[in-house]
Amino acid sequence: VEGTGQWLCTKGGASKVERRSPSSLPPQMIEDREKVFFGIRADGRIFDLYHTLLMEPEGPAARVQPTRPTSVPDLVKSGVFETRFALHKVRGGPAWRGQDCAPRDYFGEKVALYFAWLGWYTYMLVPAALVGLIVFLSGFSLFNASQISKEICEAHDVLLCPRGDHSRRYQQLSDTCTFAKLTHLFDNEGTVVFAIFMALWATVFLEIWKRQRARVVLHWDLYGWDEDQEEMALEFINCPDYELQPHQHSYLRSLVILVLSLFMICLMIGMAHLLVVYRVLAAALFNSALLFQEEQVTTAVVVTGALVHYVVILIMTKVINKYVALKLCDFEQPRTFSEREGKFTIKFFTLQFFAHFSSLVYVAFILGRINGHPGKSVRLAGLWKLEECHLSGCMMDLFLQMAIIMGLKQTLSNCVEYLSPWLAHKWRLTRFRLGRASGEPELRGLRRNYLLNPVGTFSLFDEFMEMMIQYGFTTIFVAAFPLAPLLALFSNLVEIRLDAIKMVRLQRRLVPRKAKDIGTWLQVLETIGVLAVIANGMVIAFTSEFIPRVVYKYHYGPCRTGAQPAVDCLTGYVNHSLSVFYTKDFQDPIQTEGSENVTQCRYRDYRNAQDYSLSEQFWVLLAIRLVFLILFEHVALCIKLIAAWFVPDVPQSVKNKVLEEKYQMLREKMRCGMTDIPPQEERPGTR
Repeated sequence: VEGTGQWLCTKGGASKVERRSPSSLPPQMIEDREKVFFGIRADGRIFDLYHTLLMEPEGPAARVQPTRPTSVPDLVKSGVFETRFALHKVRGGPAWRGQDCAPRDYFGEKVALYFAWLGWYTYMLVPAALVGLIVFLSGFSLFNASQISKEICEAHDVLLCPRGDHSRRYQQLSDTCTFAKLTHLFDNEGTVVFAIFMALWATVFLEIWKRQRARVVLHWDLYGWDEDQEEMALEFINCPDYELQPHQHSYLRSLVILVLSLFMICLMIGMAHLLVVYRVLAAALFNSALLFQEEQVTTAVVVTGALVHYVVILIMTKVINKYVALKLCDFEQPRTFSEREGKFTIKFFTLQFFAHFSSLVYVAFILGRINGHPGKSVRLAGLWKLEECHLSGCMMDLFLQMAIIMGLKQTLSNCVEYLSPWLAHKWRLTRFRLGRASGEPELRGLRRNYLLNPVGTFSLFDEFMEMMIQYGFTTIFVAAFPLAPLLALFSNLVEIRLDAIKMVRLQRRLVPRKAKDIGTWLQVLETIGVLAVIANGMVIAFTSEFIPRVVYKYHYGPCRTGAQPAVDCLTGYVNHSLSVFYTKDFQDPIQTEGSENVTQCRYRDYRNAQDYSLSEQFWVLLAIRLVFLILFEHVALCIKLIAAWFVPDVPQSVKNKVLEEKYQMLREKMRCGMTDIPPQEERPGTR
């Protein structure tokens, strides 16, 4: 079917085809079905011979009655054909330069929707990148003006306790001046505003995309298209005896899949624990090998830990996660291809999410919170002391972890994404030219298309998955990395171009497929938006120093009774946030080596000086952190819900257009129905 007319095979044979308008299509039955063949055009004798061979096979085997015609994919699997692919149009020809090369006309609606979504996502990154840049620059403008940084830089007489096994001497508080100033770039009051803004941005982005999608699919005449009906129609075409497969659900099968999925998630979390072990061992190794100075060991451990995590992500993505998700999906036995694609999307994304964000969760919420205190440190296997956060908090560690992983994914992944198919294509082309005989002609269109990289089910799926992970980095933990939207914007500008070049010049042509939305990926985006609100709220409440600073300013500081014009409200905050430890209580004598005259040192925690138990201020801060987290999440989610309600998913113009089409269709049916009813005489007294 094309447009409003139909292509019909004439009764005289399959070689003659004519176009008939809808008005000239009287209902009729095709009497000679042998003249109609869906697929390859060939002489009728070939099909007669094929049916004869199929019904009367050689040997004593019983005759086989085919219930379903053999399809081309089945022939490829059995080795009859080597491969199957669609041909690219001739580069430089009239069709190439014309409008037929629009993504929808060339690759189909599914690929066109991917580029439409990616373009809209890139466009919406512009305001997010600008706001994030403003927040970063505002922190940069206060680089030397922070009261906390001033106190740290001027504290020459305050000694810090050794923070790990790699540090064997007391350190002056003023030595951490530069690190404190850098931390203030990402841990300031603008972080809270930016986190709320990104929650609102994610909602507006999705709601306006739904409106854009509605306009696009209406223009493509796919607004009321039913994918299930389309798949059943194709099954009927391929097999007239096709029987409907009803929906089925097995609680036992679902329970097994749930248990296996939880096992894989625990494995991903276990990988994060292995990274913890690496960071502890790396700190001891770097210190013993004298590769870094003592103050550089922590930074080196964070950087190398992020690199190791990136390598683990690559291995899990390429080898384990996709294979496990496929096996789980096959075990679930989905009914249709679209249902299988949706279930596979959920499983694969879940595994990818834990693989990418497990180490970030550790750095943000666990690092430095279970290591005890200087006199009683928690040790790994009783040997190596767990690492601690810097005096200024763990925000800098979280920033470095995100910057390295996201930076590597956006730079190296784009390079590999283009260079890998380019090198593969050049290798296939070189092998063909070396193996070509001297008299064999040069490459032609069919052979040139054959030498391109093959495409499969995951060709477009991998592109979506890459963007979903990037969207997660752009929204989740964005409070610790306000430059993430800017980095994503630059990456997407390159990504769009590379995807187009790869699909047109380096890969075989994707088989066009219909679609009226991006499928399960929309639910993935909505889930990421909710997780972003929770994660950013927890980062502000537990990772940053925002809550302790506010509590000190209005409850413990010099401004607790009112504003003091000549005094900064955070004066004395550094001394207030450091606990006292007496060096005589050290269990390891090596810690006091060369510092016999030191009687006490300071460390980052809220503990009593007598028995080193958690102080009352710790529990007050914990309660306020929890209250802030609940309020932040509820306010942000309410803003998201209000924005989703305020911006309709479907524009009024689209609703009116669909309503008008339904009205015209119903009016036409009623008019046709009224013409078939014989006229009746009017009753007396009626008008």
